[in-house]
Amino acid sequence: MIQELTISQKLQALYALQSVDSKIDQIRVIKGELPIQLKDLEDELEGLNTRIQNHDSTMKGYEGDVIKLKNTIKDCETLIAKYEKQQENVKNAREFDALAKEVEMQKLEIQLCEKRLKDAAAKITDRKQQLETTRKKAELKEKERDSKRVELDKIIKETEAEELEISATLEILRQPIEERLLLAYDKIRKAYRNGMAVVKVERNSCGGCFSKVPAQLQLEIATRKKIIVCEGCGRVLVDEGIEADVIEYN
Repeated sequence: MIQELTISQKLQALYALQSVDSKIDQIRVIKGELPIQLKDLEDELEGLNTRIQNHDSTMKGYEGDVIKLKNTIKDCETLIAKYEKQQENVKNAREFDALAKEVEMQKLEIQLCEKRLKDAAAKITDRKQQLETTRKKAELKEKERDSKRVELDKIIKETEAEELEISATLEILRQPIEERLLLAYDKIRKAYRNGMAVVKVERNSCGGCFSKVPAQLQLEIATRKKIIVCEGCGRVLVDEGIEADVIEYN
């Protein structure tokens, strides 16, 4: 049979429970942030790798254009040589002029191809620079990701035993506290991101919401004759001296 606790003992039990809950909260926050950071890095790396593939594909396309343009220039030069050879054997001026126009057209085509070659070369240079910049960024992100993985694995390994021990301690600490009080404690913890349901009065203020606590109320809190909650945030208020008593109580 569980012995009924006095109000003072209940407050000490709640404060001890809160202290241990806060420890496990801290471990879970650390472990919780790293996987999120790791996932963000993985997503960023995936985006960078996609960008690298796009740069590489685009650059290969430009390089393919360069090959086609050079082949076109060679074809034009072949045709020019052919037409100029034919001009030597024409029978009249009309045929000569017709061949001359063909030669001129091929020369214009060569000029156009040379301009396009310069444009393609500039695009290739620009794309190579972008590709190199993106690859360097990806390499840095890979190193950061690997570092985060090592850090997370280390934390998981280091805290696994501690978390199990703390969880066992929590079960022990919760046993003597009446169910009604535990339900209220758990409800308050869930209401706040930091999970603080029991806070000390520090510098005449609530340790949770920092609302001023009247001097008379502080005296009542210090006597530990009843459970007093903050009017501002609803957290259970305890006096600063409770920590030393909790150590003795444990």
